[in-house]
Amino acid sequence: MKLIPWDYAVRNLGRNTMRLAMSLGGSALVALLILSAAAFVRGMERSMKVSGNAKNVLLIGAGSEESLERSEIGNGVASIVAASVQGIKTQLGVPYISPEVQMAALIRLEKEDPESYLSLFRGVTPSAYLVHPQVRITEGRSPGANEILVGRLASARLGIPDAKLAIGKTIWFDGRPWTVSGRFEAPNTVMEAEIWSPLKDLQIATRRDNVSTVVITLDDAEIDDIKDFCQQRLDLELVAVSESDYYAKLAQFYRPVQGIVWITAILIALGGMFGGLNTMYAAFAARTRELGMLQVLGYGRFALIANLMQESLIIAAAGGLIAVAAGFALLDGLAVRITMGAFGLAVDTTVIVSALAAAFALGIIGALPPALQCLRMPIAEALKK
Repeated sequence: MKLIPWDYAVRNLGRNTMRLAMSLGGSALVALLILSAAAFVRGMERSMKVSGNAKNVLLIGAGSEESLERSEIGNGVASIVAASVQGIKTQLGVPYISPEVQMAALIRLEKEDPESYLSLFRGVTPSAYLVHPQVRITEGRSPGANEILVGRLASARLGIPDAKLAIGKTIWFDGRPWTVSGRFEAPNTVMEAEIWSPLKDLQIATRRDNVSTVVITLDDAEIDDIKDFCQQRLDLELVAVSESDYYAKLAQFYRPVQGIVWITAILIALGGMFGGLNTMYAAFAARTRELGMLQVLGYGRFALIANLMQESLIIAAAGGLIAVAAGFALLDGLAVRITMGAFGLAVDTTVIVSALAAAFALGIIGALPPALQCLRMPIAEALKK
């Protein structure tokens, strides 16, 4: 069987500039939609996975295992655990135990500002930097009295310009100003969307005499040792949960959201695919005489189908590469707000492969039906077109 030379398909691409532009745009759009959906899902999954430290255990109030914001435990739990459980990690005699308050609160950028913003606060002590090694202060310093430390994605979570949370700026919470003392990053974690403040200051501002959780980093001890402690001290009403398991359950909670994103992207991509089919039908129908002449010259129908598929796949590959380039430039790391905070879209190898696979699938599905339809026509009739 004689095949049509490869360069014939390449030269044909430039015969109709408008058709080429439409085909490229359609392929790139479909691939970009799939890439966006995959980047959303991968970004969310990665933020949940990295947020949880396999060596960390969370002590949470019984009955609040699924929400740290609802949890309330006694102020003295951290010191009781330090004295009761052996094998907790220490550094220079300081145990890796961090009592924390996690809560959502309304803030204002100005005292009389009528608009308020829902933010995520975490009240911490210096030991928080021990149990959360992902956190790194990039500007300024740790917060002092009535000061806050702002995460890299906090402004995206609030929906305000990043300059509004620059060092030295103030926000209003509980009727008093809080000054931004520094900024931090915790790559690929939900903590990047939070605002950190001294634990005591946040407790005073919210009028609470308890904490949400105590985070413990284990050394020789195991999580069963912490669970045994909870069973022995029933008066404290505690539950021990692995930090990794907590965020895994949180990721499971957001599975329906990921599913909706995929379904929406696929439905829109199907619309783009049908648009591509129409374009291909019109393109191939205009070349019916050419295809008939190629058959007269001795090229079989399989050779013609292979040539048309080559053209379609070249366009699809180019559109896929355009989508990947656009994804890297516009989407990689882009902050997305959700109820639990914010995370960055992740354009990684898996996402790129998904986008390119969608583009190639579009190239095959978009070209094969119209090619078969055009080649069903008898040669004599095709030459009359």
